[in-house]
Amino acid sequence: MTAFRSIAAATGELRGPDLATHSAQDVATACAAAEAAFDTYRATSREERAAFLETIAQNILDLGDALIEAAMAESGLPRPRLEGERGRTVGQLRLFAQVVRQGGWQGLRIDPALPERQPLPRPDLRLRMIPVGPVAVFGASNFPLAFSTAGGDTASALAAGCPVVVKGHPAHPETGALVASAIAAAVKAHGLPEGVFGHLVGPSNELGAALVQDPRIAAVGFTGSRGGGLALTRLAQAREVPIPVYAEMSSINPVLLLPSALAARGAALGTAFAGSLTMGAGQFCTNPGLLLAIEGEGLDAFVAAATQAVSAAPAQVMLTPGIGEAYRKGVAALAGQGEVETLAKGSEGDALTGGAILFQTDAKAFLANPAMAHEVFGASSILVRCADAGELAEVLRGLEGQLTATLHLDNADEALAADLLPILERKVGRILANGWPTGVEVAHAMVHGGPFPATSDARTTSVGTLAIDRFLRPVSYQNLSGALLPAELRDEAKGDGAPRLIDGALTL
Repeated sequence: MTAFRSIAAATGELRGPDLATHSAQDVATACAAAEAAFDTYRATSREERAAFLETIAQNILDLGDALIEAAMAESGLPRPRLEGERGRTVGQLRLFAQVVRQGGWQGLRIDPALPERQPLPRPDLRLRMIPVGPVAVFGASNFPLAFSTAGGDTASALAAGCPVVVKGHPAHPETGALVASAIAAAVKAHGLPEGVFGHLVGPSNELGAALVQDPRIAAVGFTGSRGGGLALTRLAQAREVPIPVYAEMSSINPVLLLPSALAARGAALGTAFAGSLTMGAGQFCTNPGLLLAIEGEGLDAFVAAATQAVSAAPAQVMLTPGIGEAYRKGVAALAGQGEVETLAKGSEGDALTGGAILFQTDAKAFLANPAMAHEVFGASSILVRCADAGELAEVLRGLEGQLTATLHLDNADEALAADLLPILERKVGRILANGWPTGVEVAHAMVHGGPFPATSDARTTSVGTLAIDRFLRPVSYQNLSGALLPAELRDEAKGDGAPRLIDGALTL
């Protein structure tokens, strides 16, 4: 093994001891262990699996301040943000424990035999969802807890009954190692095979490539850049047995400022927008990178307030020097586009920090130049001024797929909003009103996904309880005897509390 070290985001200095870097052979060993553990782990009862998830959650809490301090140092994010993220990480593990206990994820369906049916009898058919197999999870740079080692991908895959092999993000190796130790302790405490969870670390792309290409991996969860997600998808599809990659990648999250809302509170919206834009140095996949509005006095008030607030924003520490460099290049590329005007710039950043910036252009220029719609990961946004509602709709139709779209509207805007909603539904995974996209609730009705390139599969979500569906597949059983059927599909199991669709009728 070679070694690398953690880096302090705020200073760029190396910190902590040398960390062992895993090799391709370590990947093969971890994947073999995951495959060996699969049948044992997927056979655990709902209660056993739920209790395991709850133990992971408690173990993460028991890491205490050491976890928060490591994450602060490695990410440059403030303590309150990381304490909230730890709460979200623990909360989603506990939420998936509830889902596992309730049993609806099994998708149980029973169509009893109809031997007397004419012209042909119906066989006895029974269906359940089963886990797909070992899952590879890639940690995200911007959420060292909630989207990384024990984040939503890991939680949903474990809930489904899949062993997980995590490729820890090299930007926060100490944080990842601490969380991995909490999961490993839970595996041991519940008497599960060691291969239920594996953790690989190292800065090279080759490590991740080897993980995706290992034939024992059945699916991949990824949060990161479009380039990274597409590279993994290509590797997964080039395998002898292709596998799905659930990648959350690129989004600029349009915010629609409708006329009546602008007229009533344009200045307040401008100030609030700047707060959303600069939160966490803009390093959110749901950052409001695009503003769309129709010309009018309310828009002028919005621009004045947003300009003032963005101009006053201090530069903030970026997650890594590489992310900071990419942000500066993205901002420079956008500023260099024809017919793009810089409205406001916050404090200048340096090699480790990034300053906020707000651009503007008009709809015709935006439609003519696709480069204006490229994601810039950081506190950068562009306002597109539209002449009328028709031009606004035309801009929306030309957008790529997005994670979110936001409508700021009053009652008088609802007719226009109703006209725009069918367009938005085809473009995004989540539509919100009179709020800001930088915040994703972990809940049953949440979708954190969207059409390409927001994600690689618009049918899925990486946040919320529907995330478990990514790592399950249906199996149908025809005319099997009760002794051969899975326990949950036997007639005597109908009182186990799990919902079932029996002969087309939902039975709770």
